[in-house]
Amino acid sequence: MNLTLYNKRDYEKNSPFGCKKTNPIQTQNEPNSSPNKPKAEIANMNAIAAITKAAFVLLLLLYTGCRPSPPIAETLSRDDTLNIPVCAHYAPVAIDILPLTEFLVAGRAGENSVIDVYVALLDSFSSQIKAPGSFRFELYEYAQRSAEPRGKRVTIWPDIDLTDPEKNNDYWQDFLRAYHFELPIDQPQSQSYILQATCLCPSGKRLSAELALRQTK
Repeated sequence: MNLTLYNKRDYEKNSPFGCKKTNPIQTQNEPNSSPNKPKAEIANMNAIAAITKAAFVLLLLLYTGCRPSPPIAETLSRDDTLNIPVCAHYAPVAIDILPLTEFLVAGRAGENSVIDVYVALLDSFSSQIKAPGSFRFELYEYAQRSAEPRGKRVTIWPDIDLTDPEKNNDYWQDFLRAYHFELPIDQPQSQSYILQATCLCPSGKRLSAELALRQTK
């Protein structure tokens, strides 16, 4: 029998089991280094993703903030444009002097006579509405047996501007759905007059109405 002697190095090199001498230092470090490497890469990827999202949001805010707002006309869709004439039906189209309007003649010295006037604005459905405008009142003598009963003008009062919402509401009588005015006047010299009320709308439209007034003692 022939026996071949191998030294330890040759045995480790030529062993059929593929044994390889390992460094104890590497064996201790490798299990700790392999799991740490993926964690570091994941942390870097998350940081990059967060920075990318923040940069995108910042660019989006800068774009929308610096972009000029479109004109109002451009923001209206075709359907909204078609609905604009519908809103016009609720604008005032007529004015009416209510029959409650009357002379309040001063009965004591120092008191002033006034005309207590109640005026209603009407929309296209004849509903009494509140609307801005300037009101003008004129008083005429009543011409009897004439095709034009409005005779000589007696007085005209300063225009009353009710385009301011608060002032408009001060003259508004909600239970009557009308505006109330007190027009000072000197002691009436006649028995019959024509009171004319005109509303000057912000759109430029002029609405007028007349009412025959009789002084009652």
